[in-house]
Amino acid sequence: MTGRTPRLSRLRRMAPEGRGGRPTEARGGRARRRGTQPKVVALGGGMGLSASLAALRRITGDLTAVVTVADDGGSSGRLRDELGVLPPGDLRKALAALCGDDDWGQTWARVIQHRFQSQGDLHEHAVGNLLIVALWEQLGDHVQALDLVGRLLGAHGRVLPMSAVPLELQALVKGHDPERPDEVGTVRGQATVALTPGEVQSVHVVPHDPPAVPEAVAAVLDADWVVLGPGSWFSSVIPHLLVPELLDALMETKARRVLSLNLAPQPGETEGFSPQRHLEVLGRHAPKLALDVVLADEAAVPDRTLLIEAAQRFGAAVELAPVARTDGTPRHDPELLAAAYDRIFRMHGRIGPWR
Repeated sequence: MTGRTPRLSRLRRMAPEGRGGRPTEARGGRARRRGTQPKVVALGGGMGLSASLAALRRITGDLTAVVTVADDGGSSGRLRDELGVLPPGDLRKALAALCGDDDWGQTWARVIQHRFQSQGDLHEHAVGNLLIVALWEQLGDHVQALDLVGRLLGAHGRVLPMSAVPLELQALVKGHDPERPDEVGTVRGQATVALTPGEVQSVHVVPHDPPAVPEAVAAVLDADWVVLGPGSWFSSVIPHLLVPELLDALMETKARRVLSLNLAPQPGETEGFSPQRHLEVLGRHAPKLALDVVLADEAAVPDRTLLIEAAQRFGAAVELAPVARTDGTPRHDPELLAAAYDRIFRMHGRIGPWR
């Protein structure tokens, strides 16, 4: 792989920086002082992680996203198959979510999310996917390339892949074939698992012992808070628990751990799941994992007692708060979710330097 080029050096000069080359609070704004706010690591993928990041960037300047790398659909899947790279799509979405609300941030968020519409090979490819893969090829380093994109965008945090190799998600599903509703079989691929009409019983990844990205492990061990979820439960949230080094870090870290539940079951993947059922399947995949807080939207919990009982098995308290948008769609409101996280950090956190 080639090293840094003059063009890349110019891109570095273009990107807004904070102290030590880290992103600032906003382009042209004042860098947050390190050590004055909680160090937060958010794990997940897709739109669920994006919602969490959009909220968390409002309350801390020390934020790291650790993103799943099992996507095999759409533009990401095509690039993965053709070039053998990590799927960039969820990484791109996380970077877009970390863009600021100023003109610089919102312009770049739109650019990297832009998809080409054509009759040719570029159809439906996202600009950000191509940019990320190009920098991987130029630099030969996943983390360095993502850091550079983050600096170009003025991202309010860092984005890391959870593993250095692309993963294949496999699931044991009952009734994937509607004509055989009682048959349990293996379904392969994140896109297929997410849309299965059957009942997902468990998931695993191939390779079965994937290497974690060292920077991701270090971030979890160094964090004050680790946030898991919301997101597609079997294809975005649980996969982090299937990377042994990352799971070890989640169990060993002195950080407090908050699990953010979805606003509604996901058609196909978690159809009919209650809030406590989400916790039960999480526990089956990581029986030794402890949690400190389970966050749920108060309107999405029909039986608080059952959720409290399920959370207690993890050693966790339950926090209920209005975190959904008011338009009736099952999407998180960034401001409301930020307020809920902020309250949790203050009520359940240790006395820290950000107080």
